[in-house]
Amino acid sequence: MTQHIVSTSQPNANQDQVNHHSQTNQETITVESSNQPLHPALADDEWRYDPERINQHYKNRPFAVFKRLIVLILPGTAFGIRLLFDKLTGRIPQNEQKRAIELREILTELGPTYIKIGQALSTRPDLVPPTYLEELAQLQDQLPPFDNSIAYQFIEEELGSPPEEIYAEISTEPVAAASLGQVYKGKLKTGEAVAIKVQRPDLYRRIAIDLYILRKVAFFATNKIKRIRSDLVAIMDEFADRIFEEMNYAHEGYNAERFKELYNYIEDIYVPAIYWEYTGRRVLTMEWVAGIKLTNVQGIQDAGIEATRLVEIGVECSLRQLLEYGFFHADPHPGNLLAMSDGRLAYLDFGMMSQIKPYQRYGLIQAVVHLVNRDFEALAHDYVQLEFLSEDTDLEPIIPALASVFENALGATVAELNFKSITDKMSEVMYEFPFQVPAYYALIIRSLVTLEGIAIGIDPNFKVLSKAYPYIAKRLLIDPAPQLRQSLQDLLFQDGRFRWNRLENLLRNARNSQDYDFEKVLDQALDFLFSERGAFIREQLVNELVKAIDVYGQRSFYNFSVSIREQVGLTVNEIPPQLGQDNENLEHIQNIIEILRDTPGFDPMRIMPLVPKVLSKPETQQMGQQIVGKLTEKAIARFIRSIALQDQSVFPDNSNNGKRSLPSASKS
Repeated sequence: MTQHIVSTSQPNANQDQVNHHSQTNQETITVESSNQPLHPALADDEWRYDPERINQHYKNRPFAVFKRLIVLILPGTAFGIRLLFDKLTGRIPQNEQKRAIELREILTELGPTYIKIGQALSTRPDLVPPTYLEELAQLQDQLPPFDNSIAYQFIEEELGSPPEEIYAEISTEPVAAASLGQVYKGKLKTGEAVAIKVQRPDLYRRIAIDLYILRKVAFFATNKIKRIRSDLVAIMDEFADRIFEEMNYAHEGYNAERFKELYNYIEDIYVPAIYWEYTGRRVLTMEWVAGIKLTNVQGIQDAGIEATRLVEIGVECSLRQLLEYGFFHADPHPGNLLAMSDGRLAYLDFGMMSQIKPYQRYGLIQAVVHLVNRDFEALAHDYVQLEFLSEDTDLEPIIPALASVFENALGATVAELNFKSITDKMSEVMYEFPFQVPAYYALIIRSLVTLEGIAIGIDPNFKVLSKAYPYIAKRLLIDPAPQLRQSLQDLLFQDGRFRWNRLENLLRNARNSQDYDFEKVLDQALDFLFSERGAFIREQLVNELVKAIDVYGQRSFYNFSVSIREQVGLTVNEIPPQLGQDNENLEHIQNIIEILRDTPGFDPMRIMPLVPKVLSKPETQQMGQQIVGKLTEKAIARFIRSIALQDQSVFPDNSNNGKRSLPSASKS
């Protein structure tokens, strides 16, 4: 059955963030597909996350903090005691449903910060029993709503008129409610169906006091627990920044438009429109999207939509967010993802977004390449670049530790290898060595773990890495960034030999990536090949071509001479030239040609105009001269060796006891 869901899970509160992390927010605001002027709510500095301001406020209100601590500690302690009693009495199975409901109710009562914890757990079927998953899933958009009169009051305060004067229709009750607000279905007077998000009352105070307490806990743990080397306070501040952004719906609107501007070109991704005339800090009016929640696998299948394909679309989009532009959805739980009837995947909530810098994006790609390559020394250096390790860290003992964690990574399924299992294994390494988790990385992990949880729920054997690698392969082949050119060189060359099998695998994987452009690959390859940085590859290419031509020539000459001698009745005693590794290279080249033929966009006739251009390059002429020179050297060496062997047959050496030496197949 088709459900109508909207992005209710987290209204946005971004007024606080506009000037905080100014570079990120300026980038967020400058991409405006509708060319809207800067919304006044985005300049409201009062709502920007300011830990010092919050600290000063609650430092002078110890009673309020103590009261909140009691509210937090008592329900959690009581719930833990009940679970322990169930375990001691053997009543866990009988009481599981009851305890799951209790946990959901406790998290709901504790408010938005803890509801988010429940939302994260609701996407982890590998960690949480199915009964608990069912209950926690309700935290995505089925929380208790607040009174309509308050919601209508907020609409009037934000938009200047009562709802009935602004909208042609508005539902009498919210269609969904989540941690930061609730959603009504409505219709504009121009006829468009819309979702109207309205923020919960007293939201700032409730979130601020929780963040104050959690920040104090993080500060205590960072400074008092020696085994914790990560800056938990910085991680906490990064998370708090995002929550404060969510409390400003105007910021969510700009995030949605920027997301659409950057990623709407991806096939099967849909982003709803924002109606700015009816949007403020506490109210957001956006296009109504009809579809099915991603967790309703049966409903998706009944609608004739392939659920696994939707997950693949989500993985592709997430990779592009993290590695292409760095502007990523930090909260992709099922309440924010919707399967549309035409098979597209709709993103609905853009409150919790984040940004990673270019060097971090390239660092992540390089880390994947080194993982695939099993180059754990380079992987250790990646951790330095990604700011997990300081530059003066001794990497010598860390390299074998990384090898033990990742050695079997590529062969594992999600059930055996997921972000959670890697995190668990890496935690041992991080405890032993001076790793620190950067603040920006915490939100990436949260995003990937959430998406992975959805994938596991739909297909327990879904291989995230295998689905991600086509995109990585495409980036390596077409991205001109020096960092990735170096990664490509590292991948394709080892110990002075060109690894044709790696190129074959790259081309085979890349052609499965969306918007793979073969002509762009060819242009990038030629530009790099004839650049100063491509000198090493030209040298290696010359060596490989010399080997291939030489072996092919030997084999052709042998076959020709055998044919002639058989025709005249002569006996053939020579052993055929042994092709060995060089023959394997020729097979790889043949495979690569077949892959190119099957690649979308490949057309030999479109390559022909490039031939004169390539041949006219001075580097090409130099390569040709080197190939001729090396082949000539091999031919002369082979001729001299042949003469020497003949001399030995005429003038037998005493070491051969006077026996005549027979000529054998010459090899260079």
